[in-house]
Amino acid sequence: MRKIIISSIAALAMSTAAFAEVKVGNPMALTGPIPDLVAPMAKAVDLAAKNVNDQGGLFAGGEKYTVVRADSGCDPVAAVDAVTKLINISLVSAIIGPVCSGATIAQAESVSIPAGVVTLSVSASSPAITSMEKNTDLVFRAAASDAYQGIALAELTLGKGIKEIAVSYANDDYNAALAAVFAESFASMGGKVTANEAHEPSKASYRSEVATLGAGSDSLALFAYYGSGGITVMRNALETSAFKNFIGADGMLSDEVIKQLGAENLTNVTFTTSASDSGTAAYGAWKALADAAGVPASDPFVPNSYDATFMMALAIEKAGSGDRDKIAGALRSIANAPGEIILPGEFAKAKKILAGGGDIHYMGAAGPQDFDKNGDVAGSFSKSVVKDGAWSAELIK
Repeated sequence: MRKIIISSIAALAMSTAAFAEVKVGNPMALTGPIPDLVAPMAKAVDLAAKNVNDQGGLFAGGEKYTVVRADSGCDPVAAVDAVTKLINISLVSAIIGPVCSGATIAQAESVSIPAGVVTLSVSASSPAITSMEKNTDLVFRAAASDAYQGIALAELTLGKGIKEIAVSYANDDYNAALAAVFAESFASMGGKVTANEAHEPSKASYRSEVATLGAGSDSLALFAYYGSGGITVMRNALETSAFKNFIGADGMLSDEVIKQLGAENLTNVTFTTSASDSGTAAYGAWKALADAAGVPASDPFVPNSYDATFMMALAIEKAGSGDRDKIAGALRSIANAPGEIILPGEFAKAKKILAGGGDIHYMGAAGPQDFDKNGDVAGSFSKSVVKDGAWSAELIK
């Protein structure tokens, strides 16, 4: 009987070890204004987790790297609710996400920072995140700040020969901040902002706003999410012939824009987004993984989503546990030089180096992921225009 009891205890211990896991929360904007942009980003998150688990999982015991997903809806209130449940009920070790800047700021200030949990956003790019007063090395992001994108967009606009432009922006953390950087940069470079007006998201019509903006310029810088007003603003502008040229950023870069407005009407439209240098070894490794898994490698913020998830696994491996207190330091360690280069998908290699006491330096699918003192990374940007009925991108910076 004693042998049976001992055997049963051993079997239970083995069973517990076999199902041991480290959980990370992933609040993505699965609903809300940009679901089409987010769907492939979520696939990239899942691919990174699969790569980790297929290569032996975490630590010597092979613990499972588990992504617990929630819907933050690109909404501050929904994000606070989602992350509260992830941290307090699901007991995740860290947060990968959210997608949108307003949601990221709200949950960080209200939930993750007070709880001492690291947030690594996949795409939040508002400059306001850099200067969050409560951030004590607990908020990082795998996408560049719009402090850089706004400048790149201003340079691009002037390079197109546009000297005067009206600015319309949705009244939210992401679009308002990006519009402010763009307008300031455009003016400092010699351009003239003829109007700079906020618009409320999700209105049925913006005809009056379009008429006011169009009185001073035939070019419009539009900062909005395509699913909560952006398409409507452009439709109203096209219907009234208020503008000849449109420029904008990530929130408008969706196939839905082409589907609803027609490619033939978008010949003078240029949108920018965070991008990857396809000529690097890291991007080549990422593309091979993405292509094999049916994930669109170059879609906006898709490589960033992979990077964030893979880096978090590397940080947890470096920390030696899912202890929340150890993750921030470990994240900086695996992302910043020095260390042996680790490319996307090379988890087994990284694990072996770390087990031997060595240092690693992750080179991301989206580019270098070295964090500065604010948890920010540098980045490159691309411009997208409609060509042959689809978006065509070109690296600009």
